[in-house]
Amino acid sequence: MNYPSARQAFTQGARDVLPLTTGIVPFGLITGVTAIGMGMSPTEAMGMTLLFYSGSAQLVVMQLMQSAALPVTMVVTALVINLRFLMYSASLGQHFNRLPRRQRWSLAYLLSDQSFALWSLKTPASGPGAFAFHYYTGTAIVMWCGWNLAVLAGVLLGSGIPDAWQLGFAIPLSFLALLVPSIRNPATLGAAIVGGALAVLAVDLPYNLGLLVAALGGIIAGVTIEHWHDPARGEAAQEASS
Repeated sequence: MNYPSARQAFTQGARDVLPLTTGIVPFGLITGVTAIGMGMSPTEAMGMTLLFYSGSAQLVVMQLMQSAALPVTMVVTALVINLRFLMYSASLGQHFNRLPRRQRWSLAYLLSDQSFALWSLKTPASGPGAFAFHYYTGTAIVMWCGWNLAVLAGVLLGSGIPDAWQLGFAIPLSFLALLVPSIRNPATLGAAIVGGALAVLAVDLPYNLGLLVAALGGIIAGVTIEHWHDPARGEAAQEASS
């Protein structure tokens, strides 16, 4: 991730993440259509989207709104669903903790699954390089724009999208496109297998906790296998994840 200038790093980040935006378009359309279908105005729907910037949490909270749940229930539910971002932030923090507060707050708001996954895939073992902030910002801004435009399209289309389209399939495909190239050794293979198995087994857990369980299980499996193959590197990876 060594680029000669901040501008080139930003541009490359935007280019790298652009193909992944196709995976969020169906999800954004569904979110926009759902908001309008439950009686929200376009302004309310887009305001909620800008506030949350989390499709899964937004959809669940809209369901809770329909069932007249207490506001505190909605807030706690959204926080639980987004617990995975704590792990993302801990990983990114070691690279960005010296940035000014306004930049760190911006990155925190723009954090997404796709941007973090791409960052993890592209960052070499030696470190992210001098223009890591600009690269990550390029990925994050493109994802943010793509998500909000997709939701806006769903808001404008309303109920005009047929259910038979089954738009949700594109979301896991975008993550598979990132997962497969990142499997480079027994540790990453083991993490992928264990994480995938746990995700299937825990799919019925409430509040999307299955995703958190799968992520933690995959991390533990990867660190354990790494330790078996190379005790020195395994201990270093364990210290970095703690």
